Amino acid sequence: MAIAKAERLMNLALCLMNTRRPLSKKELRESIEAYREAWQNSSEDAFNRMFERDKDDLRELGLVIDVDENALDGELGYLARADRNRLPEIALDAEEAAALTLAARVWQQAKMSGAASGALQKLRAAGVPFTETEGRTALEPRIPAREAAFEPLLTAARDRRPVTFEYRKAGAAAAEQRTVEPWALECWRGHWYLAGWDRDRADARVFRLSRITGKVRSRTGAFLGAVPEHVDVRATVAKFAGEGATATAVVKVRRGAGFPLRTKALSTVPQPSAGGADDGWDVLEIPYGNGLGADLAEFGPDVLVLGPEELRSDVIERLRAVAGAGGADGAAVESAEGVRA
Repeated sequence: MAIAKAERLMNLALCLMNTRRPLSKKELRESIEAYREAWQNSSEDAFNRMFERDKDDLRELGLVIDVDENALDGELGYLARADRNRLPEIALDAEEAAALTLAARVWQQAKMSGAASGALQKLRAAGVPFTETEGRTALEPRIPAREAAFEPLLTAARDRRPVTFEYRKAGAAAAEQRTVEPWALECWRGHWYLAGWDRDRADARVFRLSRITGKVRSRTGAFLGAVPEHVDVRATVAKFAGEGATATAVVKVRRGAGFPLRTKALSTVPQPSAGGADDGWDVLEIPYGNGLGADLAEFGPDVLVLGPEELRSDVIERLRAVAGAGGADGAAVESAEGVRA
């Protein structure tokens, strides 16, 4: 939300909540500078449209605004009564307080770190039983949010605004422009992902924020499609990463490389050379799911797919595309194509 609009909504809310009688639109126009400027510099209709949008936004945020049709000689009056807009008492148990603290730490590298810290301080002042040092151990959970795309995407998802950005798929030689209606962001295994509707492909997609290049640009207009009631980003990413897959793949991994593959390997066997000595490679059996080829291609010459054949072909095709665009040398393709026993 733009600062000018946020300030305008705050001023309107304060006017409606700090009056003992209903206020007409004319009185509100004279009291709020932004409304007065819209009326003077544009027209009465421009002011009316702005006021109606702001009133609807405040109601969507939870403010109860009463309309009195008989208070001002037939002119509508507006009032936000204190007894109808009083917040309930805040009560959190230990687990809820811990989750809230962890969520606030997401903003440690973000511009809203001060606002998050202030919100926690207000909750403590209200009697919520937690402190930042309470229960802290040598192992402290943290959720990093270092990607430059994090804040603009979170804002766009909150405000339901479509965005445009350059995105480089795994194994792709160059980035492509995407126009997306952002739904939700989630952190999975140390990486942030965005789920949304890809307008160019007319399909729901998941994007890893670290693969977004350049700036995220917000576009005008509303979403064209409906937002799902529940967006499980982690489940979608896990599916594409091979989590929960019933099939398995066999890959040959250079010693000292491919640690993400080794962490989920079902078995690891050192690969001997023809003379019987260890040749510095391991054979891993790993879960095989949709999207595994893109992950394997990123390891280049350090990973060789032994099977199944469709996975091996997928990786070779990706490496050839990168090598053909000048983004890699021939060693990666040669390693993928040549099965060295």
